[in-house]
Amino acid sequence: MKEIKFKEEAAALADEIIEWRRQIHAYPELGCKEFKTANLIADVLRELDIEVETEVGNTGVVGVLSGDDNGPTIALRADMDALPIQEETDLPYASQNNGVMHACGHDAHVAMVLGVAKLLTETEIKLPGNIKFIFQPNEEQPPGGAKGMISDGVLSTPEVDAIAALHVNPQLPTGMLAVKEGPIMAAADKFTVKIKGQGGHGAAPHQTVDPIIVTTHVIQALQTIVSRQVDPLEAVVLSIGELQGGSSFNVIAEEVNFAGTVRTLNYELRKKMPQLIEKTISGVVDSFNAEYDLTYEKGYPILDNDKIMVNYIENASDQIIGKRKTLQLNNPSMGGEDFAYYARKVPGVFAHLGAGKSSGEIYPWHHPKFNLDEAALSIGTAILGQLAYDYLLDQSKS
Repeated sequence: MKEIKFKEEAAALADEIIEWRRQIHAYPELGCKEFKTANLIADVLRELDIEVETEVGNTGVVGVLSGDDNGPTIALRADMDALPIQEETDLPYASQNNGVMHACGHDAHVAMVLGVAKLLTETEIKLPGNIKFIFQPNEEQPPGGAKGMISDGVLSTPEVDAIAALHVNPQLPTGMLAVKEGPIMAAADKFTVKIKGQGGHGAAPHQTVDPIIVTTHVIQALQTIVSRQVDPLEAVVLSIGELQGGSSFNVIAEEVNFAGTVRTLNYELRKKMPQLIEKTISGVVDSFNAEYDLTYEKGYPILDNDKIMVNYIENASDQIIGKRKTLQLNNPSMGGEDFAYYARKVPGVFAHLGAGKSSGEIYPWHHPKFNLDEAALSIGTAILGQLAYDYLLDQSKS
């Protein structure tokens, strides 16, 4: 079978891949509202004579590049949604949609997967299997878009045997890839609490049950779950991100509401955290003669990378950028990713693609000045293409 030179082919498509990214960046859309983005994707796929299905899991788009019907199928996933952030860059293609920005690189993810689709159709080689291109809505906002796409059959017809995704990382230099076997992203859960007291005059606190005082003690006590009730060698995060209570400086409120997130990498610890939180809140609140309501919501599960799929992406990366630039991550991230839902169904791999600029300030994900080195896009395209092709070739022989 003819050899495909993925690095060279992707480099030849670099300008087009960058232009796709810029078009999407200029018109960002929030989760499940990615109408313009989905139309652009569907139009490109149809121009490539790729079978297209739209409105999968809401606004999702799926393209299938068919090869040998009896061969395996690998999926490449890109998320499409932007964030409710006002962009503060001076880019000529900066967001035209007020208060919405691609501040996490999903525009780049779409462009790279479209790049793989174009690269492989232009080679005019019949693949030893099929490649499914999954463009997913609403990764940023739980419950996410992956579950909806799965419910709509994205992993069937043809049945997907494996799946892969890249996430651009501006804090990793361009020309590098980082991955690890096993947990790479944490489970991301949410809890909300209402502390109910008895309001009154600020000058007579003894006649009240002050929910603000109770809440301060509860929040302090919750931190001791991490510091005193969990093995210090076990990774866990408990952070409070929202707090509302009171309406006047001299009035003791009736109630206070707060919300937070719990991040874990251990399945058993994840199961225990709701009970630990409940027990801690209950003890503190009882001591103040107050009351509470607790709601605990399971979010994205732990994202586990499959060992064999990690080997495939490492081998692909070695071929494109070299072994010295293919890194093994020592530690996972405590961020969450709904790619985890796919990886629970079929063997999957999720890796970080370096996209950090060599000069100027580097801003992290979700920052209003977030930007990336567009030279990374053809590299990511080549790695994803090589990975998909190698997988199909190997699995078709087994």
